[in-house]
Amino acid sequence: MRQNARMMVAATAALALAAGLSGCGGNAGAEAGSVSLTVVATNYGDNVHKNSEGYWGRLTLAFTAEHPDIDVDVQVYDPGEIDEKVAELVEQGRAPDIVQTDGYSEYAAEGLLYSADELLSVPVQASFVPSLVDAGEMDRRQYGLPFTASTRLLYYNKDLFAEAGLEPPKTWDELLVAARQLKTRGVTYPIAVPLGPEEAEAETLMWLLSGDGGYTDSTNNYDIASAANVETLTWLKENLVDEGLTGPVAPGELNRDAAVQAFLTGDAAMVNGPLSLIRQIDDSSDSVPYGSVPLPSRDGETTPTMGTADWVIAFKNDDHRAAIGQFLDFLYGDKYVIEQAAQYELLPVTTPAADAMRADKDHRSLWNGLDTLQNLQLYPVAETNWSQVATALRRRVGGAMTPNGNPKAVLESIAAVTKDGTS
Repeated sequence: MRQNARMMVAATAALALAAGLSGCGGNAGAEAGSVSLTVVATNYGDNVHKNSEGYWGRLTLAFTAEHPDIDVDVQVYDPGEIDEKVAELVEQGRAPDIVQTDGYSEYAAEGLLYSADELLSVPVQASFVPSLVDAGEMDRRQYGLPFTASTRLLYYNKDLFAEAGLEPPKTWDELLVAARQLKTRGVTYPIAVPLGPEEAEAETLMWLLSGDGGYTDSTNNYDIASAANVETLTWLKENLVDEGLTGPVAPGELNRDAAVQAFLTGDAAMVNGPLSLIRQIDDSSDSVPYGSVPLPSRDGETTPTMGTADWVIAFKNDDHRAAIGQFLDFLYGDKYVIEQAAQYELLPVTTPAADAMRADKDHRSLWNGLDTLQNLQLYPVAETNWSQVATALRRRVGGAMTPNGNPKAVLESIAAVTKDGTS
C-alpha cells in the first residue's frame, strides 16, 4: 500500500522534522530576502498523455513571474514512488514544503502539517467543493487540500441497450431486468462487477452507497457491517451474481482492468468506472458507443456517488509559511484547476471552476460527473487505519459473492479490522 511508507515513519518523523526543520525547503542557497519552496507531486500521465511535469512547469513559471522573490522547485514522481520518497525526506528532517499525493492522515495525526486556515486566503478556502472539504478534515480542521477529484458512474453500451430496447436503469429492479434481457441476447457480461483484489474497495462502496449505506455512519465513524450494507451485498449476490448476470469470471476474481477491457471490446454491456474511462475509450481502437449515468439506487432516489480525491499537504516550516500560502492561492486559481481537470478527465475541486466547466460545451464529456460533484462520498481517508481496512476489503469482500458466501459474516470480519487493525 502507498500509505504504509508514511505509517512506518510516522513515529520518528516528528522528532526528525523538528531537528532538521531549519533545512527544510532547500533554502540554504537562496539569496537574502528570497524563499525557495520545494514541491513533490504525483505524475498523472501515461504512455499516451503527457506527464504532469508540463503542468507544474507552466504553473511555476507563471507564479514566479508574479513573485520573483519566491523560487519553486517541483519534483514529479510516479504514483508508486512518491510516498516512499516523501517518507524518506520526512524521516531525514527534510520534508518538502508542499506534497501532492493521495493521503494526509498519518502526517496530520503527528502534527506535522499546516491546516488550510493557516495558509489560504479566505476566498480560496471558501471556494472548495464542500464534500471535498469534509473529506479533508481531521478533528474538524482541514489538513488535506483537494487537488483532483473523480467520481464513479455506470457506463453502458448504447448499441447493446438499443438492440435490446432498453433505457439506462434508475433502480435496482430496472438494472436486474436489463441484465436479464442482455443475457438472453448472449451478452457475455450483462454487468461486470469487479470485486477482485485490484480495487474492490471502490466497487464495494459504489454498491453500498446506492443502498443507503457506506463505510461510515452519519457521524463519520466506521459502520461497515450495518444492516443496509448487509442487505445491499445480499441483493447483489442473490440476484445479479447467483443468476449468472455478472459474467463468466467470479466477481471476487475479476479486477477493474479486466472489467474495463471487457467493456471496451463490447463483451460487457455495463460496468462501473471512473471518469478516466472516457479517456480510455477515446484512446482505444475499439470504438464503443457509451453513455454514463449514476449507479441505480434501490428505489430510484438520489444517493451519494462514490468519489475519490488526491490531496495537497503542506509541512510546517514557519520561515516558508507565507510563501507556501501565496503559492497555494495561485495553484487554486480557476485557470490551473480547470487545466488539470480537463487534461486528465478529472473533476475540478473548486465550485467556481466546476461551474465554468459545466457551462462550457468543450467539457461536455465531464458533465455527468460534474453533476455529482456536490454529492460525493469519499473513502474515510481521515482514519489512520484506512489502508488496513482497504486491504481487508480487497482480500475478503469477493468471498461474499461465492456460492456459499455469507455477506453478513464477511462484512463483520472486515468491520473487525477497524478495531484491531489486522487485515
